[in-house]
Amino acid sequence: MHSSPPFNAPAARRLRAALGMAPGHVAYGLRAQYGLLVAPETVMAWERGELSPTSTELTALAGVLWCSPGELLAEPVTLREHRLARGLDPEDLARRIGLEAGSYQKMEDTGRWKGNERQSAALATVLGLTLAQFVTATGKEEELAGLLRSAVTTRWQAYVKPLAKLLPVPKGHLEWVLEQLYNDYQSRMVATLSWGGGQGSAGAGDAGREFLAEIVERFWSLAGGAG
Repeated sequence: MHSSPPFNAPAARRLRAALGMAPGHVAYGLRAQYGLLVAPETVMAWERGELSPTSTELTALAGVLWCSPGELLAEPVTLREHRLARGLDPEDLARRIGLEAGSYQKMEDTGRWKGNERQSAALATVLGLTLAQFVTATGKEEELAGLLRSAVTTRWQAYVKPLAKLLPVPKGHLEWVLEQLYNDYQSRMVATLSWGGGQGSAGAGDAGREFLAEIVERFWSLAGGAG
């Protein structure tokens, strides 16, 4: 069973009011145009943020309110949420990125993207994803964080290839970013040991943990693609 997409309740209320419609008019439109039996009270509960429409109800609601599904969604995070925001059905998206519908649906359901580099690039293009959104939506954020932590604490050169496979970032740019991160981390550790006085390695450990906890954000700030 799918969870509801992140519904933007204030936007739904604002769009309905702009059309001069009452909740009862919306409920009637959902029934007459889409065959959905939704009570006016349910529409009001959606707008108060007490309930969220299902994917089917959200698509129909967008039709009744003359807007795109994306206008009724909060910031999308998962593949499914990004797809809904673009108003695409799974079969259409699968066809456009060169995947069997069933294969794509399984990836969306599990939150684990297994497409090849060409399919990944097509997915990012069709859904309009930034690099950061792509990593989060395809369930690769933890993998990225792990690779980056290893890169700055050991030999960064060894992690260029696995990171290039994970992200569509030019190799030269990726090497520059990793070297910057590595130097920043090592400089911080040395500086903390120098300034630490009585703290010694404990202070360095705290500084290192803080840096590593924010490694993905630091990566995006250097690499770009987070916007």
